[in-house]
Amino acid sequence: MSHGVTKPKVMQICLSDGWGGLEMYPSRIIPELTAQGWQVYGLALDGSRVASSMQDAGIEPLTIRSRSAALWQLRRILGFLRKHDIRLLHCHKSSDLRLAALLATLNSRIKVIFTDHMGVTRPKKDLYHRWAYGHVSRLLSISEATRKRNLKAFPLPPERIQRLYLGIDPLGQAPRLDAGERRALRTSLGVPLDSLTLGVAGRLTPGKGQRIFLQAFADLLREHPELKVHAVLIGGLSAAEGSREEYVTELQQLVAQQGIAEHVTFTGFRRDLARLFEILDVVCVPSRNEAFGLTVVEAMAAGKAVIGSASGAIPELLDIHSGRLADPEAPVEWSNAMAELTGDASLRISLGENARERVFTYFQMSTHIAALVDVYQEVLDVG
Repeated sequence: MSHGVTKPKVMQICLSDGWGGLEMYPSRIIPELTAQGWQVYGLALDGSRVASSMQDAGIEPLTIRSRSAALWQLRRILGFLRKHDIRLLHCHKSSDLRLAALLATLNSRIKVIFTDHMGVTRPKKDLYHRWAYGHVSRLLSISEATRKRNLKAFPLPPERIQRLYLGIDPLGQAPRLDAGERRALRTSLGVPLDSLTLGVAGRLTPGKGQRIFLQAFADLLREHPELKVHAVLIGGLSAAEGSREEYVTELQQLVAQQGIAEHVTFTGFRRDLARLFEILDVVCVPSRNEAFGLTVVEAMAAGKAVIGSASGAIPELLDIHSGRLADPEAPVEWSNAMAELTGDASLRISLGENARERVFTYFQMSTHIAALVDVYQEVLDVG
């Protein structure tokens, strides 16, 4: 494909008022695509964190009041696409596909790519989905686990469903704090300086598995009273911060019932996860069904020993040389893995070093962007 001096163009569409890995993704790739010579546009909800994150990433997105309002503004959106000669739309929520399919119906030059960030849970082969997904040139699955489900669920031929692992900048996870700063951070969180720390990061919701983590941690304390260990739960405590408040209360009650309050810290919402990793000895990710597992990869890049769920996509990220896997429904497997890693400093170091190397090999943002650009160009070339 020859563009001459004209940069290839793509619009990132994410009409979500939430804030999680899916919503963060467009702003993470915008600077990378720009560096690769792409001109990137955005479409987001007015006043959303997605819109502000796109601005922070260097573009001024087109905004609309609501998802339903998008249908009433088709003419405006089509006019914007024609004015800027944008022929490629990259959607990130399944609900955005209705708009994208309508735009592609009204302008046959428009091509649509959809990244399935969540992992489909039921078949989507009814008349509406056949129409909507019929306009999708490529469906990107963020793990092999989700790709297998997508092959069964979506009305698309296999060659249009492709696995594309997410990526991160490993250097951004590298340790930066000196010994004094690490001590100060531990003290500010109420974490004893002489304790081994086990942490779990993510929204406090049942699917993230913090209850299993706490049950296993309580078992660890009972079975190994000689260990000086402390648990750190990183994540917002309110609905405004993405957590379920009734679940937070349930976790706090569990801590009290188990008599382990002095060994547990709830940090609340934090923006410095990479720095918090520096005071953790073991990172646990007990999510029941991760479509990818970005927290796993970030912890690996930080050189941490990781225990992840033996479900969803996490087994694709960790191998026996870089971490441990445990059944997300079996607290005893988690407490056994915790005991193994807290009891062996050399093992933790070895796993962390291998994990970091694995990220550089398979899960770098540069690798992800190179593959994504290839998909973009292939789709445009067909047009």
